[in-house]
Amino acid sequence: MTLSPSALESLQTLCLGLALSGLLASAFELFTERRASFSLLERGGVTAVAALPMLAFGAPFIILRNTVRGRRLERRPIPFVMVATIIACGWSLMSGRVALDLAHLIAGV
Repeated sequence: MTLSPSALESLQTLCLGLALSGLLASAFELFTERRASFSLLERGGVTAVAALPMLAFGAPFIILRNTVRGRRLERRPIPFVMVATIIACGWSLMSGRVALDLAHLIAGV
């Protein structure tokens, strides 16, 4: 079985997006000693504005973490888990593409 170059690039972009997401959310938790979550937006003001870039790129990790936790503790149905995973992977694909484009822009390639 062989992968086309575009499929391989999409897979790499997805993996980069998920890795970047996990890195940002874990770094946030390390430096602030609290979990990264969408509730940061509820505070409003400067806190919400400062949290926006981290949430934009860290969202796939947060969505997947909450989905797995919800499935284990709250017994959420499998279709809900599937939809949440699809949303997180789509978001990860987009954020990975932005990260790759930004890296190419900085490197001048």
